Amino acid sequence: MAAGTGNHRRGKTAFFLVACGWAGAAPHWMDPSRSLIPAFTLAVLLGGYGLRTLLRRVDSVLVGADGDAKSANTTLYGQSCPTVDVVVAARDEEAVVTRLVERLAALRYPDGQLTLCVVDDGSEDHTPERLSELQARFPSLKVIRRPRNAGGGKSGALNAALEQTQGEWLLILDADAQLAEDQLERLIPFATGGDWSAVQMRKAVTNADSNWLTRVQAMEMAFDAQLQQGRLSGGGVAELRGNGELLRRDLLEACGGFNEDTVTDDLDLSFRLLLENARVGILWDPPVLEEAVESVPALWKQRQRWAEGGLQRFLDYLPGLFSARLTLAQRRDLACFFLLQYALPVVSWADLLTSALSRTAPLYWPLSIVAFSVSGVAYWRGCRRPSEGPELPPPDLFNLLLGIAYLSHWFVVIPWVTLRMAVLPKRLVWAKTSHRGQEETLEV
Repeated sequence: MAAGTGNHRRGKTAFFLVACGWAGAAPHWMDPSRSLIPAFTLAVLLGGYGLRTLLRRVDSVLVGADGDAKSANTTLYGQSCPTVDVVVAARDEEAVVTRLVERLAALRYPDGQLTLCVVDDGSEDHTPERLSELQARFPSLKVIRRPRNAGGGKSGALNAALEQTQGEWLLILDADAQLAEDQLERLIPFATGGDWSAVQMRKAVTNADSNWLTRVQAMEMAFDAQLQQGRLSGGGVAELRGNGELLRRDLLEACGGFNEDTVTDDLDLSFRLLLENARVGILWDPPVLEEAVESVPALWKQRQRWAEGGLQRFLDYLPGLFSARLTLAQRRDLACFFLLQYALPVVSWADLLTSALSRTAPLYWPLSIVAFSVSGVAYWRGCRRPSEGPELPPPDLFNLLLGIAYLSHWFVVIPWVTLRMAVLPKRLVWAKTSHRGQEETLEV
């Protein structure tokens, strides 16, 4: 599947913006006795989809017994093991790169079958010096150096690694990633035994106790993995999340590598793999550990990028997503997810603005209430599950209400990003998240 080029994204985004504006305003022109029908209808349909997805029993065939890789942890040694390249794109990561390489060098895997590769993408801090020191300590470490203006953002750095490695599988990590020593011993059998084309590990937060913002992000990661497993178990779509994604090289190359015309290579690749009928699995345990952002400005910057990349992929691949190339269950899952994640926030703003102008009451409140309530169920389910890695925040009433309130930031981020995409031309830059090196003890 060819990568999306970004052609006509502004026009497509403008059309989406107008359609959501019309959907939010139109009920205000209806007879008052029928004006709530659209909202109640969508609340029943999308709320039912959300609850079925979250309450569905996770199929052990899809995600491993008990949702982890323990049942698949057959002995790797003494049998033919696939070669694996662990790839990290790093820019200005002096705070975490030493710990990263030390952790990767400690991974248990058969000799000669594992390659460690770090792409120094034009770092201007002490990352190059740190990597040179690490190469002296770990001769198996491969360092690829790119000039800062080489282009393509993170995707360009990953493509450089793709060209200079040969492993059958690629494990893509962020520079702040932390893995247990037995991670590959459990991940690879899960991937090969389940005949997956790619596997996304659950992401867990190392600094959940730093402040309220990191705490709710830790809950959000459990929420996301729970939702993804439910979608997959119901015949829907699972997606990659960048950090902690395992990819089969042959399918990655068949898809054209990483898309350098998008701001979220993981989400874009998820759809291209989907259109190639490639299967993406979700692994609950063991998780990949990472740092959560610790301030509202950092969150705002990060979520704008996520929202833009998420909407871009739908605009780029929409014809294929709703074609016969996908199953009915997959198309239904994508439609419901798109309406809840991207359309609802924009429609809600159109509803509020029309309400203010016409001096009438807002009409989409039933759908918003249902969406936030379903999110509370996702938090509750995800945070109650047995989990390796850092302890998840308890899903008590306070944390649930805090988590639900936190999710309201998407009702600001997505409309703003949609408006910006419809008006302004895009200049692709690598808007990376800063890391400070939060340490976490991992169980083996």
